[in-house]
Amino acid sequence: MTPAEQPPLFTGLFQVNGATRLYGTIGDPIRQLRMTAIMPQVFAAVGANAVWLPFEGGADLLPLMLEALTKMRNLGGFTVTIPHKTAMIELLDRATPRALAAGSVNLVRRDSDGTLVGDNVDGVGFVRGLEAQGHRVRDASIWLVGLGGAGGAIAAALCEAGVGRLLVTEIQDTRASKGIDRLLHQYPDVPVAEVSSPPKGINIAINATPLGLRPGDPQSFDPMTLDPDTVVADVIMSPAETPLLQRARTHGRRIHHGRHMLDHQVPLYLDWFGIDAKGIDIVRLVRSIG
Repeated sequence: MTPAEQPPLFTGLFQVNGATRLYGTIGDPIRQLRMTAIMPQVFAAVGANAVWLPFEGGADLLPLMLEALTKMRNLGGFTVTIPHKTAMIELLDRATPRALAAGSVNLVRRDSDGTLVGDNVDGVGFVRGLEAQGHRVRDASIWLVGLGGAGGAIAAALCEAGVGRLLVTEIQDTRASKGIDRLLHQYPDVPVAEVSSPPKGINIAINATPLGLRPGDPQSFDPMTLDPDTVVADVIMSPAETPLLQRARTHGRRIHHGRHMLDHQVPLYLDWFGIDAKGIDIVRLVRSIG
């Protein structure tokens, strides 16, 4: 499809009516999300009568929130963000093999019978974002800091994409051992190992922890301890450039922003929810929204 043939990227918002489908994001905090700005415009562009809502609640409220959402027959599904990605998988009726390998979910669909089915596309979106920016994953040596909800998904996707060597750092010993065991079971041919300090000879270093999300957070690692040609990447989308990335960029390191992960996930959201993209370049649309 040529640029001239591309459907308009934004055609206006639907009015909410009795046929409107509900979607949203569950997390705590929730105010930093780009989704509430992006998805209404995506829905409008593809002609979906749907709205996207923020669902904010802590871990103590999560089972109650899911019980209520399951009973809403006009709920299409939702995405899951910090801190619920790992806990969510235990509360669903089913999960995909990809989500089970990651040990977490970030995408949930409500089927017509009320069952909740989970997937995790954090990792796929992150890997596609890296490659779209020219950062080769296959055969690369990658250091991943954090094996929580997003980190576990990214680790699985890196292995699936043929990473040459994956080194991981996780401060929670139990999470580290379980995560590495899952990866070695699912991808026995990929060299995966735990390290306790910044390694040498790394092509890409990834922060997959929440550190940098809140003002005053310490950095998960010092980018100046890495080789000068190492790409420093972050999963955090807001702020757009975390202190980690700022420090790396200021000292001449190449950086990779977290927003690229979301850009490449939105088409996967539509597929999961059964929403026809109508031939629209969804990644291009999301980037145009900002």
